[in-house]
Amino acid sequence: MAVKFTPSMTVLAAALLALPALADENLLGYVSGAETLPKGASEAYLFMTHRWDKGQGRYQANDVSAEYEYGLTHRLTASLELKGQSIDTQGLVIDGYLPGANSYGLKASGVEGKLKYNFLSAAKDPIGLSGTVALVQLWRDPHSGLDKDTTKAEFGLQLQKLLLDDQLTLVANTGIEATYAKRAPLNASTQASADAATQALTGDPAASFEWPTEPEMEIEFKLGAGASYRFAPNWSVGMETLYETEFETEVGQERWSVFAGPSIHYGGKQWWATLTWFEQLAGGKEKYINQAADTLHLIEKTKHELRFKLGYNF
Repeated sequence: MAVKFTPSMTVLAAALLALPALADENLLGYVSGAETLPKGASEAYLFMTHRWDKGQGRYQANDVSAEYEYGLTHRLTASLELKGQSIDTQGLVIDGYLPGANSYGLKASGVEGKLKYNFLSAAKDPIGLSGTVALVQLWRDPHSGLDKDTTKAEFGLQLQKLLLDDQLTLVANTGIEATYAKRAPLNASTQASADAATQALTGDPAASFEWPTEPEMEIEFKLGAGASYRFAPNWSVGMETLYETEFETEVGQERWSVFAGPSIHYGGKQWWATLTWFEQLAGGKEKYINQAADTLHLIEKTKHELRFKLGYNF
């Protein structure tokens, strides 16, 4: 399946690439290092993630984030992120997640505020260590694209080790995320269409599509690791992996997944860019109706992800 970004996303990326822009470089796409910005320094980021393939029908989604980060002190940075998304799905119905076909271009979907504190510097100490705390507010569901009020509190730790005269960088992350969410009700026509699709899938003329509107509370744990090697001036290659699992109030462990993939990174004098290919290697727990008997979680995750990150220091 071809990977496509919307025209607005392409224009935004081109505009930022035209800028001269280096500081807290992201050598990998999903696992973060421990360094923070110097006091008074600023950095702007653009993140674009393309997610696709749930095993049936067509599913493509794009997540876009524009972030500004500022060094409050030499150890503490603060950032504000604006989030957006687009979606294109057809031929797939998943209880509680996808009521049917939907397609739209880039729309605003949420905001995030984050603080990062550096306890130990990877450049000065035997190992780097930082902690992050973030508050996220979303008003659009990342799976269906429909209205959903979501509040998240995230806490994380980042480890970083430099080896071989700083040519090799090792990183490890762990984190916990607490979520409170509430879906908006479906309109009558969407509910009727989803009911009909569910009846066709199950062969039960009395079956109905489930779309809970009661508040939900979830806890997610994350564990990631990666390595990046500078093989030429300004150029690095890397590998990373990320394990995620989620627990919901009424069902216990709801899902788990393991992703891994390669990255390539360029770091210039003032700007840097990272491209990461991420594949789901394993996953489990909940499955949708008639999901193929594979070992992947495809309700909240997809089989493939492609992430592009751009940073500009000023």
